[in-house]
Amino acid sequence: DFRRVCWNRWRDLSDARRQHVLNNISALLEKFENVDRLKTGAFGLFAVAGHRADFLFLQLRSTLKEIIDLERALDCVGEDLFVRSHSFVSVVELSDYTQDSSSELSAKQQQAIQARLFPVLPATKYVCFYPMNKLRQQGSNWYLLPLQERQKLMKEHGMSGRKFAGRVTQMISGAMGLDDWEWGVTLFADNPVTFKQVVATMRFDEVSARYGEFGPFYVGNRIHVEQFLHLFDHEDSVA
Repeated sequence: DFRRVCWNRWRDLSDARRQHVLNNISALLEKFENVDRLKTGAFGLFAVAGHRADFLFLQLRSTLKEIIDLERALDCVGEDLFVRSHSFVSVVELSDYTQDSSSELSAKQQQAIQARLFPVLPATKYVCFYPMNKLRQQGSNWYLLPLQERQKLMKEHGMSGRKFAGRVTQMISGAMGLDDWEWGVTLFADNPVTFKQVVATMRFDEVSARYGEFGPFYVGNRIHVEQFLHLFDHEDSVA
């Protein structure tokens, strides 16, 4: 959930209204953060670089209704200050190309599956998000390839990504029927240059070079609630 802040409207508020808004925002963000402690979801707050948004409210929940409720709560929290500039709705799922075909899975495999289906956001400093599609055009139609060929290409793609193990964590989510793009890719790292390195490396894989279509990239750094509120509490910081 990407938001812009209407700073001009914020400056026009009286001191009393500003404090009221800050109290409401603080209470809402505290509620968002509690899901990590209660293990009912996950939440990440990021300041976004560039012109596309000011903040990213990254929410993971079990149901679509919860996501909608969270969006409405943010819409109503304070004097129409937060304007949604972009959003992406998707579901974390197992890949058709990496699932084990055997009926019996080891404890380690079961643990890996649970970690993928119910991800915990890593405590890294930076995030990068972008949507993507697989091409459907004459001569490069991903969906007309045999399953075995798609599995082979995705395995090669995965091997490229493993070169960055320990430096970047990825979360892949499916959005067919839920959003305009087919997948969302969210990367987490402590060095934003790592995003450039991993994306540039994997662009040369056939699955990306021939069949990949990529949307806009959003990059930001993680901030805590206190840092977020500090931006509003000091007028000079938004001048």
